Amino acid sequence: MPAARDIMTPGAECVGAEESVLDAARKLTRLGVGAVPICGTDDRLKGVLTDRDIVVKVLGQGKDPAQTKAGELAQGEAVTIGADDGAEEILATMSRHQVRRLPVIDGHRLVGMVALADVARALPDSKVGDLLEVLSTD
Repeated sequence: MPAARDIMTPGAECVGAEESVLDAARKLTRLGVGAVPICGTDDRLKGVLTDRDIVVKVLGQGKDPAQTKAGELAQGEAVTIGADDGAEEILATMSRHQVRRLPVIDGHRLVGMVALADVARALPDSKVGDLLEVLSTD
C-alpha cells in the first residue's frame, strides 16, 4: 500500500492563525481548495479551516470575517498523518476522526494534504467504500 507522501497533494499552504477569515477565504479561492491548514507563528499546525467552517461558524453566526481570526476556528489538537504512514493508517485516521482531509507532516513541517479524493484514486474501491460509509453516518 502507498504511503501518504505517495498519494498526497504536495505544496499545501497554511493560513496564519492571526490572519483574518476573509484572507483565508481569499486563499481558498486562489488555491481552488475547500480547506487550508491553520499554522501558528511557531509554524506548528493548529487546525484546518474549511469553507464550511467559514459559512457555519462565521457568516452563519453573524460574525465579521474581516475581524475574525482564522485561529479562532482551530479546535483542539490538529489531526494529521505522517508522510511515511501507510494508506491503512490514513483510512483509520480519517475514520476515527470523521475527517475528509488530513494535513501531511514530515516531522513538524507541513508537506501536503491527503483528501478523500486522493485516497479514492489510490486505493481499492472496497476500502474507499468502507471509509465513505463511516464518514456518511452520524
